[in-house]
Amino acid sequence: MTEKDFSIEQSESSILLSMPMFNGVDSYNLQAVIDDLKSYWKLDVSDVNGDAKTATMSIDGVLVALASMPAPIPAKDIEDIAPHNYLWKNAEEDCRNHQSHAIVTVLSSKNVAILERYKMLTKLNASILRTSGAIGIYQGTQTLLLPKDLYLDFANFLLEEELPIQLWVYIGLIGSQDGSSVYTFGLKDFQKREIEVLDSKLEKMDLYDFLLSIVNYVVAQDVVLQDGETIGFSAEQKIAIRVSEGRFLEGNTIKLEL
Repeated sequence: MTEKDFSIEQSESSILLSMPMFNGVDSYNLQAVIDDLKSYWKLDVSDVNGDAKTATMSIDGVLVALASMPAPIPAKDIEDIAPHNYLWKNAEEDCRNHQSHAIVTVLSSKNVAILERYKMLTKLNASILRTSGAIGIYQGTQTLLLPKDLYLDFANFLLEEELPIQLWVYIGLIGSQDGSSVYTFGLKDFQKREIEVLDSKLEKMDLYDFLLSIVNYVVAQDVVLQDGETIGFSAEQKIAIRVSEGRFLEGNTIKLEL
């Protein structure tokens, strides 16, 4: 088995995790979550086992698990990533007093594509947020902290057959005297190399929007960007693709030469 084969197999069979956070001793209501999955997302929920503390169920044939944890996420975990999460500017302050959280798990499956499993994770998180007093979602694997209202807004993209990439992949923004740089963190879960754009003369938000469009295309169309090729959104646009050692990430990354 080659290194590439191993990474793909590992990603396809790995579990997906997220942690809704609650102030006080609040938690989710299992039946309310199930009802919302059925009514809002029109999903088939079956084989429910367990109780409000720990439960498993099948959602459209995907096995998921919920667990209520009467303790906060360690403060250091929040503090390490909160300053970088510009989609939740007051995250550190808002999360400081949370006293409990849940663990949402979409379990391993070689029969369900990773994209579909991410959609399921998002719908389950959204149903918990919509039916409880949860304040937001922590996804440490992708270094993401996402507030409740924003998460629900992005999750609704799925109703329009669009992808809420912002809930799955962190896009880092870095400015310097040489220009603006952006990078992804989370594409590896979709069996793709992470992407960096270095020292661009574009404004930060223009660069962010550009990379978001590229990531959406790569994930939605299951595209593998290859060293030496070009990419663009028009016949005239030809952006060179290079693979080299990452500047902001470990290992090799895709570089888009803007």
